[in-house]
Amino acid sequence: MKISSPAFSENDVIPDKFTKDNANISPPLHIEDIPSRAKSLALVVEDPDAPSGTFHHWVLFNMSPRTTDIKENSVPVIATQGKNDFGEMEYGGPKPPSGEHHYFFNVYALDTVLSCPRGTDSNTLEQEMKGHIVDQASLMGRYAKH
Repeated sequence: MKISSPAFSENDVIPDKFTKDNANISPPLHIEDIPSRAKSLALVVEDPDAPSGTFHHWVLFNMSPRTTDIKENSVPVIATQGKNDFGEMEYGGPKPPSGEHHYFFNVYALDTVLSCPRGTDSNTLEQEMKGHIVDQASLMGRYAKH
């Protein structure tokens, strides 16, 4: 499985418009080689460089396994939004307190549809996904405080 974005390449700087310093819209994402036995997809965007530990910027789950493109500033029609660490049920772009941080767009192919409700946080989602991940992929972008 692979995840990429037409907006930035692996290890590239995430453009300003996808950050909380600017328009704070989600970047377009492309997912390929999704396993045929996947029943759903999950997406977790996280920053492991946050001072208080890994900070989750976007939590999406129960996406259709046929989702190959997530358009800019949108959520797939078949998807459930979880709660990010800003306390919001939406995308929250990069906004590091200092220095450059690394942001991982992690996609997971799952062998089940999760019974988690809308607003589930990333820790609960990770517990629910245990034993159900059939494949995963990651795209890393960088962003520094302006």
